[in-house]
Amino acid sequence: MQSPLRHGKAALGTTIAGGALAALSQAPERASRLLRHRYPTVAVTGMTGVGKTRLADRLSRRAGSQAAAGGGPDVGSAVMERRTRRTSRLRGYRFRVVPGENAATRLGALDEVFHDEPVDGVLHVVAYGHATPRRTAGTTGAAVASREEQLAAELDDWAITAHRIASMAVRRERPTWLVVAVTKADLFADDIDAAVRYYSPGSGSPFGDRLDELRALAGGAKLSIDVLPVCAQGGDKRSAMPEKGCTDLLDRLELRLAQLSGHV
Repeated sequence: MQSPLRHGKAALGTTIAGGALAALSQAPERASRLLRHRYPTVAVTGMTGVGKTRLADRLSRRAGSQAAAGGGPDVGSAVMERRTRRTSRLRGYRFRVVPGENAATRLGALDEVFHDEPVDGVLHVVAYGHATPRRTAGTTGAAVASREEQLAAELDDWAITAHRIASMAVRRERPTWLVVAVTKADLFADDIDAAVRYYSPGSGSPFGDRLDELRALAGGAKLSIDVLPVCAQGGDKRSAMPEKGCTDLLDRLELRLAQLSGHV
């Protein structure tokens, strides 16, 4: 017959081993939570030509990119691009730049960021009708589109993204945040306040009405919405939007992202 002492040691050993196994099984989940806390994922959405990749490059400090250097027009991508921002305090963001083209790859990217691996927040990029026009496949020459046509295209594009955001928000316990980044502010530097009003909830504008609808679907308490002007590249001191002004707008956007992510 096994002595009480040996039986107690065996039981203790079993308990310790069980606890160690439980800790090991929970380690990946804890590591994942820590990673999401320090490096939340952010979906960067918006129609083609608004400058999503250029903005993500600037936010992630990709100083060597063509976008950061200010050269060349916005070039769209047919696949989801990834950018990571890291700071010296071991915090940052993992950006997921969703293609703007209405292609199968875009739908797959939307599924990934809003369903398969839901992001922590959304940075939706608009351009107040100043998106770079895109030629349709198989055509040559410069693309032409009026500002009214571009604003209408933004609304059509937003309808697709808004549906995904609402679907994601109702499945989560914690709030979801959305920042509408009104980019290319250097092209309407004297009209920034009007641009921000156009994209704000409760403004009565076509886009504002769509945001009101989204909040009603997702639940106002579950979805915070901010609207901030931004530009990825400023001009010289004599321009309507000098580089310092552009940097100030980017700093405001970065501060709000940090607040929403719990970094400050």
